[in-house]
Amino acid sequence: MTVLLDNGNSTQTAAVPVAGNWTRYLAFGLSAGIAIDGETLEVVLAKSRPKGVTVVARTSVLNFRQRPPAIWGRELREFLSAHGEKHLSATVLLPRQEVIVRVASVPGVQAKDIDGALAFQIDSMHPYGDEEVAFAWSRALATPISAGNVLVGVIRRSKLDEYVKLFEDAGVAVAGFTFSASAIQSALRLHGGARKDFAAIHLTGDGLIEIYGESSAKPVFSAEFDLAPERAAALAFSELRLAGGEPVAIGALLPVPMKLAPALSSPGAVMAYAVALASLAHWNSKYANLLPPALRQVHSRARFIPTLILIALLVLSGISWLVYAAYKDRIYLEKLQAEIAKIQPQAARADALDRLANEHKARVTLLDDYRKRGQGDIEILAELSRIIPPTVWTANIDILPDSVMLTGEADQAAPLLKILDSSPYFRNSEFTMGVMRGGQNGEGFRIRTFRKAHK
Repeated sequence: MTVLLDNGNSTQTAAVPVAGNWTRYLAFGLSAGIAIDGETLEVVLAKSRPKGVTVVARTSVLNFRQRPPAIWGRELREFLSAHGEKHLSATVLLPRQEVIVRVASVPGVQAKDIDGALAFQIDSMHPYGDEEVAFAWSRALATPISAGNVLVGVIRRSKLDEYVKLFEDAGVAVAGFTFSASAIQSALRLHGGARKDFAAIHLTGDGLIEIYGESSAKPVFSAEFDLAPERAAALAFSELRLAGGEPVAIGALLPVPMKLAPALSSPGAVMAYAVALASLAHWNSKYANLLPPALRQVHSRARFIPTLILIALLVLSGISWLVYAAYKDRIYLEKLQAEIAKIQPQAARADALDRLANEHKARVTLLDDYRKRGQGDIEILAELSRIIPPTVWTANIDILPDSVMLTGEADQAAPLLKILDSSPYFRNSEFTMGVMRGGQNGEGFRIRTFRKAHK
């Protein structure tokens, strides 16, 4: 893949393959890079994915120093909103001439102690005397030999505060301020690898020549020259202990975009692209951030990635638990059914014995009922024979389980009800039909009397 990138003097064609390092999969997100290039703010939106980088959009804010911050700040916000990134924070590249760049040696010092170690020697790194300064550092990653070296950027505190206030007044969220050497170093390592032993040239907005280089002899070289490009290149190669040659354009070293919607046709746009890539390369090479942590505004959808990962892990854990619970229940059910199958014959035999016992019990109960009923019926007949007067003739006696039906004739039927109720065997006697005249002046009757419980 090739892309045209302008180095300020001539247009060169860069063909830089995307590194095959596995860390390319960590360079994921969208960033906004702003380069302060003289009186212009160059802005580039870059999107990084494991398969490569895409330049989403770019714009220029002209004469920003002479215009009210609220005006050009609104332009920047509208630019971000137009591309669906209203709340995206930007990384700002400060002018090279306002930052002193040094390489400091801190062998054996842990990362958490480097700030303190540099604070003791920072006064020797700048020409500002007793004036308060701000500094930031990043690892020098050119060679394994440079593992104990750090790239340090120093700026006047007053100048940094001026830029902080400027972007605050403009309403532009800033995640960091950095300088060109740190931004280029990080951008070159977005996908893990970087070219070795080189010098790259860049034309600043003020008409100066900036050269950035790396070599085995000097981990990082960064300088600005007010000289002819040939003379500046010769000095840079000498400092880097490299054989003479032609320096390449800085843009030619950066990862080549897969899709270049807006052309990076100016040196300032190339540097804005570099700082946009630097903010995406924090896994491989974190850039030096001069903005104090308390003032950094990190507004990016990428910040939700850890939360989304945790939610996904939680959901997966819940699903796994449900699947495991269902699996465990199924295994338990299978074991239970196997045990049931083992004792099923014994249970069937027990059920058969229970049914047989119940049948015998029912037969015994039935026989007892018949035995008791026969004895009771005899007692009923004996009681009727005892209490019914001899003058009463009964044609039919029906003995039921709860009552007795009497049909016959008597000279007087009415007294029979009282006679029956006076017996300990009967109660609630009544005529079931009216008394009728019978033969020889007798009365025909039909009486129902209810049986009392009698032992």
